[in-house]
Amino acid sequence: MWIVSVLLLIFILGLIILVHELGHFLWAKFFKVHIYEFSIGMGPVIFSHKGKDKIDYNIRAVPIGGFVAMAGEVYEDGEKLKKDAYLCNKPWWQRIIVLAAGVMNNFILAIVLLFFSALIWGGNSLEPVVESTMEDSPMAKAGIVAGDRITAINGYNINSWDVAQIVLYMKNKNSYYTFEIKHQDGKVEEYKVTPEKVKNEDGTESNLFGVQVKQTELHGFFGSLKYSFQKFGSIIHSMWLTIKGLVTGKISLNALSGPVGIYEVVDESVGYGIDYIVYLIAFLSINVGFINILPFPAFDGGHILFVAIEKIKGSPVDSKFENACHAVGFILLLILMVVITIHDIIKLF
Repeated sequence: MWIVSVLLLIFILGLIILVHELGHFLWAKFFKVHIYEFSIGMGPVIFSHKGKDKIDYNIRAVPIGGFVAMAGEVYEDGEKLKKDAYLCNKPWWQRIIVLAAGVMNNFILAIVLLFFSALIWGGNSLEPVVESTMEDSPMAKAGIVAGDRITAINGYNINSWDVAQIVLYMKNKNSYYTFEIKHQDGKVEEYKVTPEKVKNEDGTESNLFGVQVKQTELHGFFGSLKYSFQKFGSIIHSMWLTIKGLVTGKISLNALSGPVGIYEVVDESVGYGIDYIVYLIAFLSINVGFINILPFPAFDGGHILFVAIEKIKGSPVDSKFENACHAVGFILLLILMVVITIHDIIKLF
């Protein structure tokens, strides 16, 4: 069974990376940027093909990551090429399109998969509207009833139950959570809800609020279209809150997953059916796109940031400084990946 899970993980990561790198590749070719290599995976080359366009198309041994090697990604690299064949010599807007194209491809892939998933199996939209509360539960004791809409928790705006779950997961300095509730008559009130602590099978504790939220099933072309964009927006919002939570310390690094953690999720998804696997691919594709667009060195967003700085100051950023920033960023990412992987392995035991 583990072989199936490993192959599925390789397929999922390979598809997401292929779609991402294809975005950079196609737009670079469209703007006539010289391309040296298009690779899926990292490490030693296990398959190579020289195309008629003189580009090396490679598959590398480690099925994590990938890249498009373009001329002049930061500055002219010494190759004897025409000036306009270097990415660094292209107009700023063309450079940003090439750099952002991978992220856009990941987002498009996710929306398309969510759309067809809802079209085939239906889509469930979990609204932050109370369907029911458990008897004597913290929510019921606070006075929250069916039909109430949760509009904010601890000051965070809530537009979906996905977002609500992230906020409820965050570390809270108080023993209670402040819920802003909009009643069916339009009246808005605040409630302080103290969750009940319950022990899980693995010995950890979690908060019990005792609420069931409204579930709306969406079908058909327009329903599926609505679901795909709603879910996409909800995941993006949740990821933004997660990043903010990590920076402020309200969410610990233990909440993140690396390759080992993703494998665990993929392994579980095998028994849930194709619809769950399709959703997982869409979810991970959004994750890859969102992380890559962050303005951090070594990410696509980091490269875009330097293009923006160049445009604002009217002259190129020193190439050595930019390369150093990307190198440091890459090293920090590797360290973070090692730490997360160690945490994932510890969780297994």
